[in-house]
Amino acid sequence: MNNELNLAAPCLFGVESIAADEFRRMGFNEVAAENGRVKLKGDLNMLARANICSRFAERIMIVLGEFTAVTFTELFDGVKALPWEDFIGKDDAFPVNGWSINSQLFSIPDCQSIVKKAIVERLKTKYSLNRFAETGSEYKIRFSIHKNLVTMMIDTSGDGLHKRGYRRNSNDAPLKETLAAAMCDLARIYPDTILFDPFCGSGTLLIESAMMAANIAPGLRRYFAAERFGFIPQKVWQEERTRAQDLIRHNIEFQAQGYDIDKACVELTLENARKAGVANYIKASVADIADFTPPAKRCLTITNPPYGERLLDVKSAEKLYQTMGERFLEGEGRKYYIISPHDEFEKHFGRTADKRRKLYNGMIKCQLFMYFKNRI
Repeated sequence: MNNELNLAAPCLFGVESIAADEFRRMGFNEVAAENGRVKLKGDLNMLARANICSRFAERIMIVLGEFTAVTFTELFDGVKALPWEDFIGKDDAFPVNGWSINSQLFSIPDCQSIVKKAIVERLKTKYSLNRFAETGSEYKIRFSIHKNLVTMMIDTSGDGLHKRGYRRNSNDAPLKETLAAAMCDLARIYPDTILFDPFCGSGTLLIESAMMAANIAPGLRRYFAAERFGFIPQKVWQEERTRAQDLIRHNIEFQAQGYDIDKACVELTLENARKAGVANYIKASVADIADFTPPAKRCLTITNPPYGERLLDVKSAEKLYQTMGERFLEGEGRKYYIISPHDEFEKHFGRTADKRRKLYNGMIKCQLFMYFKNRI
C-alpha cells in the first residue's frame, strides 16, 4: 500500500472552506475544497489526526479510486480493478452502501450488489479463497455515483464525527456539533472570549466554543472504526492522541454563560459540559430572553433561537426575533451571531446584518446573521 492515501472529508454545505482551512492548519499539504466535501492527501498519522482533530468534517474516508460507469459491467470492472487487498484482510467484513444522483446507474440495491460482487471476486483471486466468513474487523465500503462518476471509499470514522461523545442526551431540537463549531469559527473564538447563548438548549454552542478556546480536539474522547483496521498500527493512534493532548491550552480566561427558559435544558447543558471536560468554563441558568442583557463590555453572543420549523410557530418566532433585537444591545464591542432559516429575520430583528453566511442545519437552509460592527 502506498504510504500516502487519498482521503475525502464530507461536510455540511457551506462549511467546505472552513474545513479546508482547518486541514491545512493540521499539516495537510494537498487540500481541495469541493461541493460538500474536502479532498486531502496524507499518511496514516494524518488519517488518524483528521479523525481526532476535525471539528467540521462529518467523517474521513479513504478514496480507493474514481472512474466513469454507465453500465453495470463498467461498474463491476472498475471496482474489481481497485487494490482492495491492500486494506481488507481475508477474514474482514465489508458491508456496502452508497448513493447515486443524476446517473445512468440509479438503482442503489443493484449497485450495492455489483460492488460487493466485484470486491469478492478481486479478493478471491488475491487470497485464493472461494468464500469469506467476514468475522473480522468491519470495513464499511461507501460508493457515490454523481453524473456517472463513481467514487469508491472506505469509511474510517464509524459514527459521524459530529458525535463527540459528550451529548448522548439532547433537547428536542439540537444543533449538530459540526455546524455549531462552524458558527463558532466564523465568530472567532479566542482563549479570553466572553460568550453568551440565551437559547442554550443542550449546550452545544457553549461546549464547542469552550473546546475551541481551549484547543481540545473534538475526537479525543471517542473511538474510530479505523482503530480496528489491520493496516494501521496502534502506535499511530497513540501518537496522534498524545499530540492532541499536548496542544490543549490550560488556564485560559474563556467564559461562557448559557440561558434557557427550560430548567431541564439548563441541567442538560451543565451535564454535557462536564462530559466534554469543559465544565469549569461554562455556567448556565434559567432565564427568559426578555430579561437578557449583555454586559457593557466586549462580549460575543452566538445563538440558535427557536423557529417555526423546529419548536415554535412562525408568528411566535417572529415575535421572539423582535424581542432579541430589543435585548441585543449595540456598541461596547458586543457582537452577535444568530442562525435562522427565516428569510425576513433582519426585518423582525430590526437591524440589517453586517454579513450573512448560508449554512445548512440538516436539510434546512439557514443564514448565519453576523453583527460585529460598532455603530455607537
